[in-house]
Amino acid sequence: MNAENQSRSERLVTAAYVRQGAQGRRAHELRLRALLEQGKCPEDGWDESTIELFLHELAIMDSNNFLGNCGVGEREGRVASGLVARRHYRLIHGIGRSGDISAVQPKAAGSSLLNKLTNSVVLDIIKLAGVQTVTSCFVVPMATGMSLTLCFLTLRHKRPKAKYIIWPRIDQKSCFKSMITAGFEPVVIENALEGDELRTDLKEVEAKIKALGAENILCVHSTTSCFAPRVPDRLEELAVICANYDIPHIVNNAYGVQSSKCMHLIQQGARVGRIDAFVQSLDKNFMVPVGGAIIAGFNEPFIQEISKMYPGRASASPSLDVLITLLSLGTSGYKKLLKERKEMFSYLSSELKKLADNHNERLLDTPHNPISLAMSLKTLDETSDVAVTQLGSMLFTRQVSGARVVPCGSVQTVNNYTFKGFMSHANDYPCAYINAASAIGIKKQDVDVFLKRLDKCLKTFRKEAKQEKSINEISDANAATEELED
Repeated sequence: MNAENQSRSERLVTAAYVRQGAQGRRAHELRLRALLEQGKCPEDGWDESTIELFLHELAIMDSNNFLGNCGVGEREGRVASGLVARRHYRLIHGIGRSGDISAVQPKAAGSSLLNKLTNSVVLDIIKLAGVQTVTSCFVVPMATGMSLTLCFLTLRHKRPKAKYIIWPRIDQKSCFKSMITAGFEPVVIENALEGDELRTDLKEVEAKIKALGAENILCVHSTTSCFAPRVPDRLEELAVICANYDIPHIVNNAYGVQSSKCMHLIQQGARVGRIDAFVQSLDKNFMVPVGGAIIAGFNEPFIQEISKMYPGRASASPSLDVLITLLSLGTSGYKKLLKERKEMFSYLSSELKKLADNHNERLLDTPHNPISLAMSLKTLDETSDVAVTQLGSMLFTRQVSGARVVPCGSVQTVNNYTFKGFMSHANDYPCAYINAASAIGIKKQDVDVFLKRLDKCLKTFRKEAKQEKSINEISDANAATEELED
Protein backbone atom coordinates (compact mmCIF):
# COMPACT_ATOMS: atom_id res chain seq x y z
CA MET A 1 0.00 0.00 0.00
CA ASN A 2 1.49 3.35 -1.01
CA ALA A 3 1.48 6.47 1.17
CA GLU A 4 -1.59 7.94 -0.57
CA ASN A 5 -3.70 4.85 0.06
CA GLN A 6 -2.41 4.61 3.59
CA SER A 7 -3.58 8.15 4.24
CA ARG A 8 -7.04 7.32 2.91
CA SER A 9 -7.15 4.19 5.08
CA GLU A 10 -6.68 6.33 8.17
CA ARG A 11 -10.11 7.87 7.52
CA LEU A 12 -11.68 4.44 7.97
CA VAL A 13 -9.51 2.83 10.65
CA THR A 14 -7.69 4.40 13.60
CA ALA A 15 -4.56 6.06 12.23
CA ALA A 16 -2.25 4.43 14.79
CA TYR A 17 -3.47 0.99 13.72
CA VAL A 18 -2.97 1.74 10.04
CA ARG A 19 0.54 3.04 10.67
CA GLN A 20 1.33 -0.10 12.66
CA GLY A 21 0.11 -2.24 9.75
CA ALA A 22 2.21 -0.19 7.32
CA GLN A 23 5.28 -0.77 9.48
CA GLY A 24 4.59 -4.50 9.35
CA ARG A 25 4.49 -4.39 5.55
CA ARG A 26 7.61 -2.26 5.57
CA ALA A 27 9.52 -5.14 7.19
CA HIS A 28 8.62 -7.35 4.21
CA GLU A 29 9.60 -4.63 1.76
CA LEU A 30 13.01 -4.19 3.37
CA ARG A 31 13.74 -7.85 2.64
CA LEU A 32 12.71 -7.37 -0.97
CA ARG A 33 14.89 -4.29 -1.26
CA ALA A 34 17.93 -6.15 0.09
CA LEU A 35 17.41 -8.94 -2.44
CA LEU A 36 17.09 -6.49 -5.34
CA GLU A 37 20.10 -4.45 -4.24
CA GLN A 38 22.47 -7.32 -3.43
CA GLY A 39 21.24 -10.15 -5.64
CA LYS A 40 22.35 -12.63 -2.97
CA CYS A 41 20.64 -15.35 -1.01
CA PRO A 42 19.54 -13.92 2.36
CA GLU A 43 21.34 -15.28 5.39
CA ASP A 44 18.10 -16.11 7.19
CA GLY A 45 15.27 -17.75 5.33
CA TRP A 46 12.11 -15.82 4.52
CA ASP A 47 8.69 -16.79 5.82
CA GLU A 48 6.09 -17.88 3.27
CA SER A 49 4.11 -14.67 3.50
CA THR A 50 7.12 -12.60 2.40
CA ILE A 51 7.86 -14.99 -0.49
CA GLU A 52 4.24 -14.95 -1.67
CA LEU A 53 4.10 -11.16 -1.45
CA PHE A 54 7.29 -11.00 -3.54
CA LEU A 55 5.94 -13.39 -6.17
CA HIS A 56 2.65 -11.49 -6.34
CA GLU A 57 4.55 -8.25 -6.90
CA LEU A 58 6.48 -9.90 -9.75
CA ALA A 59 3.37 -11.42 -11.32
CA ILE A 60 1.42 -8.16 -11.57
CA MET A 61 4.32 -6.72 -13.59
CA ASP A 62 3.58 -9.21 -16.42
CA SER A 63 1.21 -8.13 -19.17
CA ASN A 64 -1.16 -11.09 -18.78
CA ASN A 65 -2.01 -9.74 -15.30
CA PHE A 66 -2.53 -6.11 -16.32
CA LEU A 67 -6.04 -4.87 -15.58
CA GLY A 68 -7.75 -4.23 -18.90
CA ASN A 69 -4.99 -5.89 -20.94
CA CYS A 70 -5.99 -6.55 -24.55
CA GLY A 71 -3.86 -9.30 -26.09
CA VAL A 72 -4.07 -10.01 -29.81
CA GLY A 73 -0.89 -12.05 -30.28
CA GLU A 74 -0.44 -15.80 -30.51
CA ARG A 75 1.14 -16.04 -27.04
CA GLU A 76 -0.51 -13.80 -24.47
CA GLY A 77 -0.11 -15.78 -21.24
CA ARG A 78 -3.65 -17.13 -21.36
CA VAL A 79 -4.29 -20.07 -19.02
CA ALA A 80 -7.52 -22.06 -19.12
CA SER A 81 -7.32 -23.47 -15.61
CA GLY A 82 -7.27 -21.31 -12.52
CA LEU A 83 -5.56 -24.16 -10.68
CA VAL A 84 -2.68 -24.09 -13.17
CA ALA A 85 -2.45 -20.28 -12.90
CA ARG A 86 -2.25 -20.47 -9.10
CA ARG A 87 0.30 -23.30 -9.26
CA HIS A 88 2.62 -20.96 -11.18
CA TYR A 89 1.73 -17.86 -9.14
CA ARG A 90 0.34 -16.43 -12.42
CA LEU A 91 3.87 -16.14 -13.80
CA ILE A 92 2.89 -17.55 -17.19
CA HIS A 93 5.23 -16.03 -19.77
CA GLY A 94 8.28 -18.15 -18.93
CA ILE A 95 11.81 -16.81 -19.28
CA GLY A 96 13.96 -15.55 -22.13
CA ARG A 97 13.15 -14.72 -25.72
CA SER A 98 13.42 -16.69 -28.94
CA GLY A 99 17.10 -15.83 -29.33
CA ASP A 100 18.37 -16.01 -25.75
CA ILE A 101 17.10 -17.77 -22.63
CA SER A 102 18.58 -14.96 -20.50
CA ALA A 103 17.04 -12.07 -22.45
CA VAL A 104 14.41 -9.72 -20.98
CA GLN A 105 10.83 -10.05 -22.26
CA PRO A 106 8.96 -6.79 -23.04
CA LYS A 107 5.64 -8.40 -22.02
CA ALA A 108 7.00 -9.90 -18.81
CA ALA A 109 9.06 -7.57 -16.64
CA GLY A 110 8.19 -9.63 -13.55
CA SER A 111 9.17 -12.99 -15.05
CA SER A 112 12.36 -11.45 -16.44
CA LEU A 113 13.21 -10.08 -13.00
CA LEU A 114 12.55 -13.52 -11.53
CA ASN A 115 14.98 -15.02 -14.03
CA LYS A 116 17.75 -12.52 -13.31
CA LEU A 117 17.36 -12.79 -9.54
CA THR A 118 17.33 -16.59 -9.60
CA ASN A 119 20.58 -16.74 -11.57
CA SER A 120 22.15 -14.21 -9.20
CA VAL A 121 21.05 -16.06 -6.05
CA VAL A 122 22.18 -19.43 -7.45
CA LEU A 123 25.58 -17.93 -8.32
CA ASP A 124 25.90 -16.79 -4.72
CA ILE A 125 25.13 -20.32 -3.47
CA ILE A 126 27.70 -21.91 -5.81
CA LYS A 127 30.33 -19.56 -4.36
CA LEU A 128 29.19 -20.39 -0.84
CA ALA A 129 29.47 -24.11 -1.65
CA GLY A 130 33.13 -23.75 -2.58
CA VAL A 131 33.65 -22.51 -6.16
CA GLN A 132 34.44 -18.93 -5.21
CA THR A 133 35.88 -17.74 -8.54
CA VAL A 134 32.85 -18.74 -10.64
CA THR A 135 31.78 -15.70 -12.67
CA SER A 136 28.51 -16.66 -14.34
CA CYS A 137 25.69 -19.19 -14.30
CA PHE A 138 22.11 -19.64 -15.44
CA VAL A 139 19.26 -21.99 -14.66
CA VAL A 140 18.12 -24.02 -17.65
CA PRO A 141 14.80 -25.93 -17.70
CA MET A 142 16.41 -29.24 -18.67
CA ALA A 143 17.93 -31.99 -16.57
CA THR A 144 21.68 -32.59 -16.46
CA GLY A 145 21.98 -34.76 -19.58
CA MET A 146 20.36 -32.30 -21.98
CA SER A 147 22.19 -29.41 -20.32
CA LEU A 148 25.49 -31.16 -21.09
CA THR A 149 24.30 -31.59 -24.68
CA LEU A 150 23.69 -27.84 -24.87
CA CYS A 151 27.29 -27.22 -23.77
CA PHE A 152 28.65 -29.61 -26.41
CA LEU A 153 26.56 -28.00 -29.15
CA THR A 154 27.91 -24.58 -28.18
CA LEU A 155 31.48 -25.86 -28.44
CA ARG A 156 30.75 -27.20 -31.93
CA HIS A 157 30.82 -23.63 -33.30
CA LYS A 158 34.22 -23.04 -31.71
CA ARG A 159 35.72 -26.33 -32.91
CA PRO A 160 33.96 -27.22 -36.20
CA LYS A 161 36.47 -29.96 -37.12
CA ALA A 162 36.17 -31.80 -33.80
CA LYS A 163 34.25 -35.07 -33.71
CA TYR A 164 35.44 -36.81 -30.52
CA ILE A 165 34.76 -36.32 -26.81
CA ILE A 166 37.21 -37.84 -24.32
CA TRP A 167 35.13 -39.43 -21.57
CA PRO A 168 36.47 -41.25 -18.49
CA ARG A 169 33.86 -43.97 -18.12
CA ILE A 170 30.95 -43.61 -15.73
CA ASP A 171 28.04 -46.01 -16.13
CA GLN A 172 25.16 -43.58 -16.24
CA LYS A 173 23.19 -43.56 -19.48
CA SER A 174 22.31 -39.86 -19.67
CA CYS A 175 26.00 -38.87 -19.47
CA PHE A 176 26.81 -41.09 -22.44
CA LYS A 177 23.70 -40.14 -24.43
CA SER A 178 24.36 -36.42 -23.92
CA MET A 179 27.38 -36.78 -26.24
CA ILE A 180 25.60 -38.99 -28.79
CA THR A 181 22.61 -36.63 -28.95
CA ALA A 182 24.96 -33.71 -29.68
CA GLY A 183 26.35 -35.68 -32.63
CA PHE A 184 29.79 -36.56 -31.26
CA GLU A 185 31.68 -39.81 -30.86
CA PRO A 186 32.51 -40.65 -27.24
CA VAL A 187 36.01 -41.99 -26.68
CA VAL A 188 35.57 -44.14 -23.59
CA ILE A 189 38.55 -44.17 -21.22
CA GLU A 190 38.40 -47.19 -18.95
CA ASN A 191 39.09 -46.46 -15.29
CA ALA A 192 42.16 -47.65 -13.41
CA LEU A 193 41.58 -49.90 -10.39
CA GLU A 194 43.51 -48.60 -7.37
CA GLY A 195 42.69 -50.70 -4.33
CA ASP A 196 38.88 -50.75 -4.33
CA GLU A 197 38.58 -47.41 -6.15
CA LEU A 198 38.08 -46.79 -9.86
CA ARG A 199 40.09 -43.70 -10.78
CA THR A 200 40.89 -41.65 -13.88
CA ASP A 201 43.52 -43.22 -16.15
CA LEU A 202 45.42 -40.03 -16.95
CA LYS A 203 48.02 -41.78 -19.13
CA GLU A 204 45.29 -43.21 -21.34
CA VAL A 205 43.57 -39.82 -21.61
CA GLU A 206 46.76 -38.18 -22.82
CA ALA A 207 47.56 -41.10 -25.13
CA LYS A 208 44.15 -40.76 -26.81
CA ILE A 209 44.61 -37.02 -27.25
CA LYS A 210 47.94 -37.62 -29.00
CA ALA A 211 46.52 -40.43 -31.13
CA LEU A 212 43.41 -38.54 -32.28
CA GLY A 213 44.95 -35.06 -32.48
CA ALA A 214 43.91 -32.24 -30.17
CA GLU A 215 42.17 -30.34 -32.99
CA ASN A 216 39.82 -33.31 -33.55
CA ILE A 217 38.68 -33.43 -29.92
CA LEU A 218 35.72 -31.29 -28.91
CA CYS A 219 36.40 -31.53 -25.18
CA VAL A 220 37.16 -33.69 -22.20
CA HIS A 221 33.95 -34.64 -20.40
CA SER A 222 34.77 -35.40 -16.75
CA THR A 223 32.68 -36.27 -13.69
CA THR A 224 32.75 -35.32 -10.01
CA SER A 225 29.71 -36.98 -8.40
CA CYS A 226 29.35 -40.70 -9.05
CA PHE A 227 28.45 -44.07 -7.53
CA ALA A 228 31.17 -45.82 -5.54
CA PRO A 229 33.54 -47.56 -6.16
CA ARG A 230 33.91 -45.01 -8.99
CA VAL A 231 35.32 -41.84 -7.45
CA PRO A 232 35.48 -38.26 -8.78
CA ASP A 233 37.81 -37.76 -11.70
CA ARG A 234 41.27 -36.32 -11.14
CA LEU A 235 39.98 -32.88 -12.08
CA GLU A 236 43.13 -30.91 -11.39
CA GLU A 237 45.27 -33.16 -13.57
CA LEU A 238 42.65 -33.27 -16.34
CA ALA A 239 42.35 -29.47 -16.24
CA VAL A 240 46.11 -29.15 -16.69
CA ILE A 241 46.05 -31.58 -19.63
CA CYS A 242 43.23 -29.60 -21.23
CA ALA A 243 45.14 -26.34 -20.78
CA ASN A 244 48.33 -27.85 -22.21
CA TYR A 245 46.59 -29.18 -25.33
CA ASP A 246 44.13 -26.26 -25.65
CA ILE A 247 41.11 -28.56 -25.35
CA PRO A 248 37.84 -27.43 -23.67
CA HIS A 249 36.81 -29.15 -20.46
CA ILE A 250 33.17 -29.75 -19.44
CA VAL A 251 32.48 -31.15 -15.97
CA ASN A 252 29.42 -33.19 -15.05
CA ASN A 253 28.85 -32.05 -11.46
CA ALA A 254 25.35 -33.57 -11.29
CA TYR A 255 24.99 -33.75 -7.50
CA GLY A 256 28.31 -32.21 -6.53
CA VAL A 257 27.14 -28.85 -5.16
CA GLN A 258 26.23 -30.58 -1.89
CA SER A 259 29.80 -31.86 -1.50
CA SER A 260 32.58 -29.49 -0.44
CA LYS A 261 35.11 -31.99 -1.83
CA CYS A 262 33.55 -31.98 -5.32
CA MET A 263 33.32 -28.19 -5.35
CA HIS A 264 36.94 -27.93 -4.19
CA LEU A 265 38.02 -30.13 -7.11
CA ILE A 266 36.29 -27.76 -9.53
CA GLN A 267 37.80 -24.69 -7.90
CA GLN A 268 41.28 -26.19 -7.96
CA GLY A 269 40.88 -27.43 -11.53
CA ALA A 270 40.01 -23.92 -12.68
CA ARG A 271 42.92 -22.48 -10.71
CA VAL A 272 45.65 -24.73 -12.11
CA GLY A 273 44.23 -25.54 -15.54
CA ARG A 274 41.12 -25.29 -17.67
CA ILE A 275 37.44 -25.85 -16.91
CA ASP A 276 35.05 -24.22 -19.36
CA ALA A 277 31.72 -25.13 -17.77
CA PHE A 278 30.31 -27.34 -15.03
CA VAL A 279 26.73 -28.58 -14.91
CA GLN A 280 24.68 -29.51 -11.84
CA SER A 281 21.16 -30.77 -11.24
CA LEU A 282 18.59 -28.66 -9.38
CA ASP A 283 16.63 -31.55 -7.87
CA LYS A 284 19.70 -33.43 -6.61
CA ASN A 285 21.29 -30.39 -4.93
CA PHE A 286 18.34 -28.21 -3.89
CA MET A 287 15.47 -30.65 -3.30
CA VAL A 288 13.11 -29.30 -5.97
CA PRO A 289 11.15 -31.21 -8.64
CA VAL A 290 13.10 -32.82 -11.48
CA GLY A 291 13.52 -30.78 -14.66
CA GLY A 292 16.19 -28.14 -14.14
CA ALA A 293 19.95 -27.69 -14.06
CA ILE A 294 22.56 -24.98 -13.56
CA ILE A 295 25.24 -24.32 -16.14
CA ALA A 296 28.11 -22.37 -14.60
CA GLY A 297 31.63 -21.36 -15.53
CA PHE A 298 34.59 -19.04 -15.12
CA ASN A 299 34.32 -17.23 -18.47
CA GLU A 300 31.15 -15.12 -18.61
CA PRO A 301 31.10 -14.66 -22.42
CA PHE A 302 31.21 -18.44 -22.94
CA ILE A 303 28.37 -19.07 -20.46
CA GLN A 304 26.36 -16.39 -22.29
CA GLU A 305 27.06 -18.21 -25.57
CA ILE A 306 25.56 -21.38 -24.09
CA SER A 307 22.44 -19.50 -22.96
CA LYS A 308 22.01 -18.07 -26.46
CA MET A 309 22.24 -21.57 -27.94
CA TYR A 310 18.98 -22.54 -26.19
CA PRO A 311 16.23 -22.20 -28.85
CA GLY A 312 13.15 -20.20 -27.90
CA ARG A 313 11.65 -19.22 -24.58
CA ALA A 314 11.75 -21.58 -21.62
CA SER A 315 9.67 -22.67 -18.68
CA ALA A 316 10.13 -20.55 -15.58
CA SER A 317 9.11 -23.39 -13.26
CA PRO A 318 12.64 -24.62 -12.37
CA SER A 319 13.77 -21.03 -11.71
CA LEU A 320 10.69 -20.35 -9.61
CA ASP A 321 11.13 -23.58 -7.61
CA VAL A 322 14.79 -23.03 -6.77
CA LEU A 323 14.32 -19.34 -5.94
CA ILE A 324 11.45 -20.12 -3.55
CA THR A 325 13.52 -22.89 -1.96
CA LEU A 326 16.64 -20.78 -1.44
CA LEU A 327 14.67 -17.81 -0.11
CA SER A 328 12.96 -20.19 2.33
CA LEU A 329 16.24 -21.73 3.51
CA GLY A 330 18.55 -18.74 3.40
CA THR A 331 22.30 -19.36 3.40
CA SER A 332 22.16 -20.49 7.03
CA GLY A 333 19.50 -23.09 6.24
CA TYR A 334 21.36 -24.40 3.20
CA LYS A 335 24.66 -24.62 5.09
CA LYS A 336 22.86 -26.54 7.83
CA LEU A 337 21.64 -29.07 5.26
CA LEU A 338 25.17 -29.46 3.89
CA LYS A 339 26.52 -30.04 7.40
CA GLU A 340 23.81 -32.61 8.19
CA ARG A 341 24.50 -34.46 4.93
CA LYS A 342 28.20 -34.75 5.77
CA GLU A 343 27.39 -36.01 9.28
CA MET A 344 25.00 -38.60 7.87
CA PHE A 345 27.69 -39.78 5.45
CA SER A 346 29.97 -40.57 8.40
CA TYR A 347 27.11 -42.29 10.23
CA LEU A 348 26.09 -44.33 7.18
CA SER A 349 29.72 -45.32 6.61
CA SER A 350 30.30 -46.54 10.16
CA GLU A 351 26.98 -48.40 10.43
CA LEU A 352 27.26 -50.00 7.00
CA LYS A 353 30.73 -51.24 7.92
CA LYS A 354 29.32 -52.92 11.05
CA LEU A 355 26.60 -54.59 9.02
CA ALA A 356 29.15 -55.74 6.42
CA ASP A 357 31.33 -57.30 9.13
CA ASN A 358 28.32 -59.16 10.55
CA HIS A 359 27.66 -60.76 7.16
CA ASN A 360 31.28 -61.58 6.27
CA GLU A 361 31.32 -58.76 3.73
CA ARG A 362 33.25 -55.51 3.74
CA LEU A 363 32.67 -51.84 3.15
CA LEU A 364 34.73 -51.06 0.07
CA ASP A 365 37.52 -48.57 0.74
CA THR A 366 36.62 -45.53 -1.40
CA PRO A 367 37.90 -42.48 0.55
CA HIS A 368 37.82 -40.21 -2.53
CA ASN A 369 34.04 -40.53 -2.90
CA PRO A 370 32.35 -38.08 -0.49
CA ILE A 371 28.71 -39.05 -1.17
CA SER A 372 28.37 -42.69 -2.23
CA LEU A 373 29.42 -45.91 -0.47
CA ALA A 374 29.58 -49.54 -1.58
CA MET A 375 29.42 -52.82 0.35
CA SER A 376 30.63 -56.06 -1.21
CA LEU A 377 28.15 -58.89 -1.90
CA LYS A 378 30.73 -61.60 -2.50
CA THR A 379 29.12 -64.19 -0.21
CA LEU A 380 25.72 -63.56 -1.72
CA ASP A 381 27.10 -63.76 -5.26
CA GLU A 382 28.57 -67.19 -4.46
CA THR A 383 25.17 -68.43 -3.29
CA SER A 384 23.57 -68.38 -6.76
CA ASP A 385 23.70 -66.59 -10.10
CA VAL A 386 20.58 -64.56 -9.38
CA ALA A 387 20.91 -63.85 -5.65
CA VAL A 388 22.43 -60.40 -6.13
CA THR A 389 19.67 -59.15 -8.43
CA GLN A 390 17.08 -60.76 -6.16
CA LEU A 391 18.41 -58.64 -3.29
CA GLY A 392 17.72 -55.51 -5.32
CA SER A 393 14.14 -56.65 -5.91
CA MET A 394 13.64 -57.51 -2.25
CA LEU A 395 14.80 -54.09 -1.13
CA PHE A 396 12.61 -52.32 -3.65
CA THR A 397 9.49 -54.23 -2.58
CA ARG A 398 10.37 -53.28 0.99
CA GLN A 399 10.26 -49.61 -0.02
CA VAL A 400 14.01 -49.02 -0.05
CA SER A 401 14.68 -46.65 -2.93
CA GLY A 402 18.00 -45.43 -4.30
CA ALA A 403 20.11 -48.42 -3.28
CA ARG A 404 21.81 -49.92 -6.36
CA VAL A 405 22.67 -53.61 -6.42
CA VAL A 406 25.43 -54.25 -8.96
CA PRO A 407 26.14 -57.81 -10.12
CA CYS A 408 29.31 -58.94 -11.84
CA GLY A 409 29.46 -59.31 -15.60
CA SER A 410 26.37 -57.34 -16.60
CA VAL A 411 26.38 -56.27 -20.27
CA GLN A 412 24.43 -53.27 -21.60
CA THR A 413 24.29 -51.72 -25.06
CA VAL A 414 23.69 -47.96 -25.19
CA ASN A 415 23.40 -46.34 -28.62
CA ASN A 416 25.26 -49.21 -30.28
CA TYR A 417 28.12 -49.11 -27.76
CA THR A 418 28.41 -52.21 -25.58
CA PHE A 419 29.54 -51.77 -21.98
CA LYS A 420 30.88 -54.86 -20.22
CA GLY A 421 30.32 -54.88 -16.48
CA PHE A 422 27.70 -52.16 -16.88
CA MET A 423 26.81 -50.22 -13.73
CA SER A 424 30.17 -51.09 -12.16
CA HIS A 425 32.12 -48.53 -14.27
CA ALA A 426 34.62 -51.24 -15.28
CA ASN A 427 34.77 -54.29 -17.51
CA ASP A 428 35.70 -56.67 -14.70
CA TYR A 429 35.22 -55.25 -11.22
CA PRO A 430 36.37 -57.85 -8.65
CA CYS A 431 33.07 -58.27 -6.80
CA ALA A 432 29.34 -57.61 -6.78
CA TYR A 433 28.23 -54.85 -4.41
CA ILE A 434 25.43 -52.63 -3.19
CA ASN A 435 25.49 -48.82 -3.28
CA ALA A 436 24.01 -46.38 -0.79
CA ALA A 437 24.42 -42.61 -0.81
CA SER A 438 24.22 -39.86 1.76
CA ALA A 439 22.62 -37.09 -0.28
CA ILE A 440 21.26 -33.73 0.85
CA GLY A 441 18.11 -34.05 2.94
CA ILE A 442 18.84 -37.57 4.19
CA LYS A 443 17.82 -38.24 7.81
CA LYS A 444 19.13 -40.63 10.45
CA GLN A 445 15.84 -42.50 10.24
CA ASP A 446 16.46 -43.17 6.53
CA VAL A 447 19.84 -44.71 7.33
CA ASP A 448 18.52 -46.80 10.23
CA VAL A 449 15.53 -48.18 8.31
CA PHE A 450 17.69 -48.98 5.27
CA LEU A 451 20.24 -50.88 7.37
CA LYS A 452 17.52 -52.76 9.24
CA ARG A 453 15.84 -53.89 6.03
CA LEU A 454 19.12 -54.75 4.32
CA ASP A 455 20.17 -56.80 7.35
CA LYS A 456 16.85 -58.68 7.31
CA CYS A 457 17.16 -59.43 3.59
CA LEU A 458 20.72 -60.74 3.95
CA LYS A 459 19.66 -62.93 6.89
CA THR A 460 16.86 -64.35 4.75
CA PHE A 461 19.35 -65.31 2.06
CA ARG A 462 21.67 -66.84 4.65
CA LYS A 463 18.83 -68.88 6.16
CA GLU A 464 17.71 -70.12 2.74
CA ALA A 465 21.30 -71.03 1.85
CA LYS A 466 21.63 -73.09 5.08
CA GLN A 467 18.34 -74.86 4.40
CA GLU A 468 19.40 -75.67 0.87
CA LYS A 469 22.75 -76.93 2.13
CA SER A 470 21.00 -79.15 4.69
CA ILE A 471 18.69 -80.56 2.04
CA ASN A 472 21.65 -81.27 -0.22
CA GLU A 473 23.54 -82.96 2.62
CA ILE A 474 20.51 -85.15 3.42
CA SER A 475 20.11 -86.02 -0.24
CA ASP A 476 23.79 -86.91 -0.50
CA ALA A 477 23.58 -89.05 2.64
CA ASN A 478 20.49 -90.88 1.36
CA ALA A 479 22.18 -91.50 -1.94
CA ALA A 480 25.24 -92.88 -0.18
CA THR A 481 23.09 -95.20 1.98
CA GLU A 482 21.22 -96.50 -1.04
CA GLU A 483 24.53 -97.17 -2.76
CA LEU A 484 25.81 -99.20 0.24
CA GLU A 485 22.58 -101.23 0.40
CA ASP A 486 22.90 -102.04 -3.26
